[in-house]
Amino acid sequence: MAFVIALAGKGGTGKTSVASLTVKYLKEKKGRPVLAVDADSNSCLNEALGVPVHATIGGLREESLEAIRSGGERPGGMAMEQLFDYQVQQSVIEAKGFDLMVMGRPEGPGCYCAANNIIRKYTDKLSETYAYVVIDNEAGMEHLSRRTTHKVDLLLIVSDPSVRGIKTAERIQNLVKELNLDVAAHAVIINRVSDRDGEELKKYAGGLGLTVAAMLPQDQNIFEYDLQGRAILDLPADSPAVSALFRLLDSYDIP
Repeated sequence: MAFVIALAGKGGTGKTSVASLTVKYLKEKKGRPVLAVDADSNSCLNEALGVPVHATIGGLREESLEAIRSGGERPGGMAMEQLFDYQVQQSVIEAKGFDLMVMGRPEGPGCYCAANNIIRKYTDKLSETYAYVVIDNEAGMEHLSRRTTHKVDLLLIVSDPSVRGIKTAERIQNLVKELNLDVAAHAVIINRVSDRDGEELKKYAGGLGLTVAAMLPQDQNIFEYDLQGRAILDLPADSPAVSALFRLLDSYDIP
């Protein structure tokens, strides 16, 4: 089975950037197959990774439902579940050193429970063929309360340099314990930290019972790459955020 790294945190913390740099770490330092999973309905991990999306789980589900409603023919007389299984397998985007699966946004109104359940099922299924899985969850804590995040070897809880972000990290840590989720280890990361406020934020987090595993510095390169539409995955090794995250991941027993 794959070593699973999942990310959680409130919106605007730079969680997706950290997810893409985690993929970069595994791709460059481990050299074994990586599956990146964009489990956020507001998909943007593909942009950070620099790959186009040709299909999403949400879109495939809508197509399948429409096929059922219209009574359309299925290739080779396949059962709908078999067809959907085939489509999901085909929707996995292949890139150099990693593959990507995207949840996407269903076209119809309503909740994302079905798409989330599909992501969960196929993440489990596909993890049998990858050494590593990196799951970029949606912002907030709903994915945890629905137990979308499960069987996780390392949960990266990402905060921005704000009291609100750190309080959200505290709630996420408490929710993991409350739900008794299968999370082997977790690490709290404060992202985009400047020199003057880092230690103060770390002290505040400590007062809430949080141990800050890493503080990723404000990185101008990320801002410039984003502005230019370039993949964060391509940041140089000496970029401040890359160096700091790589040091953190080096400290964990990732096979």
